[in-house]
Amino acid sequence: MMYPGLSGEVAIVSGAAGGIGSAVVSSLLEAGVRVVAFDRHAPADHDADATRYRAAAVDVTQSAEVNALVERTIAEWGAVRFGVNVAGVLHTASVVDTDDGQWQRLFAVNTTGVFNLSRALARHMMAQRRGSLVTVASNAGGVPRQGMAAYGASKAAASSFTRSLGLELAPFGVRCNVVSPGSTRTPMLEAMLAEHGVESVIAGSPAQFKIGIPLAKLAEPGDVADAVLFLLSDRAGHITMNELFVDGGASLHG
Repeated sequence: MMYPGLSGEVAIVSGAAGGIGSAVVSSLLEAGVRVVAFDRHAPADHDADATRYRAAAVDVTQSAEVNALVERTIAEWGAVRFGVNVAGVLHTASVVDTDDGQWQRLFAVNTTGVFNLSRALARHMMAQRRGSLVTVASNAGGVPRQGMAAYGASKAAASSFTRSLGLELAPFGVRCNVVSPGSTRTPMLEAMLAEHGVESVIAGSPAQFKIGIPLAKLAEPGDVADAVLFLLSDRAGHITMNELFVDGGASLHG
């Protein structure tokens, strides 16, 4: 078995309507995990079997909605073993051109959303003394990027929060890790690719102090999903408070 310890367990995944979130849901289902997937608009059906997969329209920025989803899942499906924070939004602009609403929206989804789902699941996992949480952040949270100060700050905050939560939950046998992708073929990246082109993203930009991607290719959503499943699984049973960069070397960060 590629990812031991997953089959038969229950997972909740945010930001599951497309891109990386959808890939994570598909990979979990293939591994035999029962999945509750949610986004602002209910994700597409991955599986017609309601005993294996459920989709919900839940706003990750609203803690009451997130708490209710977690409580409903536990009541109907039993213990939740895994949680994956994928919900995220992207806005690029210089700091002086970023308005209050854009800043607040980035942090509401990318940071507060992680807090809301992680807190709700942490309370449950502490009681059952087992569980694993993974937050999908971004390599932009670890490397300064022009035009991405607000986005990078929101992702850095999500990463720091998740790793600190891992320290709090370690005595309860609960692991918390972070996957930080670079440029990945998702709908969120399409606008950037339309403006700059794939080749320029791969090559980088000396004028912006961006080195490009040493592996000379974009990540696919499945590449990120593989990293998420590894960290959730028993193969990563002694790994917690870690951040795994899945960016082809773009951040020069190990």
